[in-house]
Amino acid sequence: MSHYFDSNPNVAHHEKVISFKLFDKQIELITDSGVFSKNRIDEGTLAFLKVLVPLKLSGNILDIGCGYGPIGLSIAMTSPSARVTLADVNSRALLLASRNAEKLNLSNRVTCLQSDVYENLEGPYDAIVCNPPIRAGKKVTYSIYEGAKQHLSNGGSLYIVIRRAQGAESASKYIETVFGNVSLLSRNKGYYIYQAINRATEN
Repeated sequence: MSHYFDSNPNVAHHEKVISFKLFDKQIELITDSGVFSKNRIDEGTLAFLKVLVPLKLSGNILDIGCGYGPIGLSIAMTSPSARVTLADVNSRALLLASRNAEKLNLSNRVTCLQSDVYENLEGPYDAIVCNPPIRAGKKVTYSIYEGAKQHLSNGGSLYIVIRRAQGAESASKYIETVFGNVSLLSRNKGYYIYQAINRATEN
């Protein structure tokens, strides 16, 4: 059985265009079978974007586990100074993300890279954003949190969204052990949005 957090190009195609409203913008994206939340933008992503977009993130931004690109592309659309890397292990999701970047005229500021967690990523990034693939298990999701610290610039931030019912509080405690800090930015319909800042270690 294939999962959205795998790379399986043999899953039968069923492309569609979905639409969602982000503040005053209507955004259309191409989705397909074999990717996360193929029929609509999931509630966690929408809650996440309502927090992220007003922050006007700038510099080099990484959307890790990007799927077909709703988070990273929304940041690129609303923050003209952001340069966004979309990364996913799922080759189909990444192809969709690339097509969506082109569809939204963002290809000049968006790079798509296939990567198993941080395997093909260098950085440093000024921000890493992630709606973690909970069904892939803690080994994967916690490696995303841990690896973020090594791939962020000094002062850069990790942002994640996670449901309380899917381990938000335990994830926040783990992130705090990695970064030495964690802040709850928002709670929305059971979705918790956290920020952790990569601060230079003092000698």
